[in-house]
Amino acid sequence: MARKFEINVAESVLEDLRERLARTRLPDQIEGSGWAYGTERDYLADLIEYWRTDYDWRAHERLLNRFDHYEDDVDGLRTHFIHQRSKHDDAIPLFMSHGWPGSVFEFYKIIDPLVDPESHGGTGRDAFHVVCPSLPGYGWSEAPREPGFDVQHMAAWGSKLMAALGYDRFVAQGGDWGGPISAYIGRDNPDHCMGVHLNMVMGFPEAGDPHAFDGLSERELAGLMKMREFFATEAAYQQIQGTKPQSLGYGLNDSPVGLCAWILEKFHAWSDCDGHVENVFTRDEILTNVMIYWVTESITSSMRLYRETLHSGLMSKFEGRVEVPVAAAIFPQDMIMAPRKWAERIYNIRQWTHYERGGHFAALELPDVLIEDIRRFGRVLRAD
Repeated sequence: MARKFEINVAESVLEDLRERLARTRLPDQIEGSGWAYGTERDYLADLIEYWRTDYDWRAHERLLNRFDHYEDDVDGLRTHFIHQRSKHDDAIPLFMSHGWPGSVFEFYKIIDPLVDPESHGGTGRDAFHVVCPSLPGYGWSEAPREPGFDVQHMAAWGSKLMAALGYDRFVAQGGDWGGPISAYIGRDNPDHCMGVHLNMVMGFPEAGDPHAFDGLSERELAGLMKMREFFATEAAYQQIQGTKPQSLGYGLNDSPVGLCAWILEKFHAWSDCDGHVENVFTRDEILTNVMIYWVTESITSSMRLYRETLHSGLMSKFEGRVEVPVAAAIFPQDMIMAPRKWAERIYNIRQWTHYERGGHFAALELPDVLIEDIRRFGRVLRAD
């Protein structure tokens, strides 16, 4: 039975944070190196001072608590989730899963327009009942206590949550980890998942296919080159988190500045920010996402998903096919951009849209664009 939940961080946690920030000890940096070696020192120092003196967690706690929060026991784990129901009884249930280093906060701009489209440029036929959980081991959801809880297990957990809420038919949506989680829900639960909407699309050619690159557009080839560069220069975090997350976790769980620097680097590198992260995110948005990891002490358990998925062999492959309808929103500064030809081996593509701007954190970067893409897919599903 779902229980009402309210975010209420103890004042002692906030006092401890301020004390730690006041004792920050930053390393040096090679002059003129910018972000080339990782998070840029001067920007971080300025952000830390803002965090210590001006950032208001209580205001953002209230912002999050505007939504309807619950917790329930799902698959043996205490699970936190936002469950925002529309006033329209025929609204489509929508399960939205975040990724790493994201959180349920990523969706704060898009929940209301999806639930109440008439107040945000849509019609009642565009309405969704929205369910946004903290993934197990993230935020306020309990971490798995045994090894093996990989991305496929996350999908099964998500389906169980939607069943517990009484939704017989629903759409799964996500980017980052939410992408494969949604895909596995669609593959493994087609009787209840009516469609899958992705804003990060993984796809692979058939092994040994000599024609894998035939017919790809210049944009698709450029996307593959970008992916290749990402895995060569930006993916070391996957190896660390996929092999020794516990060792890394000691430092990130103990140091708010270390935690912030680790997450901030991803928001800078993976977004369409043109070199300045505040072009697409406010300081408060960056820090609120970091704060969720800090106040819940969930950074280490969140990173274990990489190890579980790497060890189960699912990090770089997808077996089977998603036969339910699939929509793909492709943003040019995302790090994974499979060509449609490769994606169609895995997904029953019904909607495929390339956008001219945008990056990995679509719900925060371009909320209006993502909202409309999800709405269009809802119309496709309603017409079936």
